[in-house]
Amino acid sequence: MTDMDAKDWYGADAATFGDRVAAARDAAGMSPEALARRLGVKLVTVQNWENDNSEPRANKLQMLSGMLNVSMRWLLTGEGVDSPGTPTNVDLTKILADLARMRAQALALSQDMGHLEKRLRGIMRESAI
Repeated sequence: MTDMDAKDWYGADAATFGDRVAAARDAAGMSPEALARRLGVKLVTVQNWENDNSEPRANKLQMLSGMLNVSMRWLLTGEGVDSPGTPTNVDLTKILADLARMRAQALALSQDMGHLEKRLRGIMRESAI
């Protein structure tokens, strides 16, 4: 196996369920151990899924697709647009702007909560006199 073959081992047309799990896990930057820990299963269970020795039950399949950010349909059949590493048509600038707006809102709320807490403590001190 050449260096190039080792990097490009995943082929969508010939991929099995286990291949798709491993590819999605790799794309998510997760080790098999980390995935097993997050799913609450043993490492050997994840290894069996990736080696096509077994498949997860429905509840674990749902958790698996969520953690790997792919659809259950893609995991099971390879059909759909959820293959790992596929670029999406998202406006990253808009996402950053939304995050900045939300951060500013959170800061304003935090400051308002601090002012209310200070007022409440003052009222409580006055009424204790």
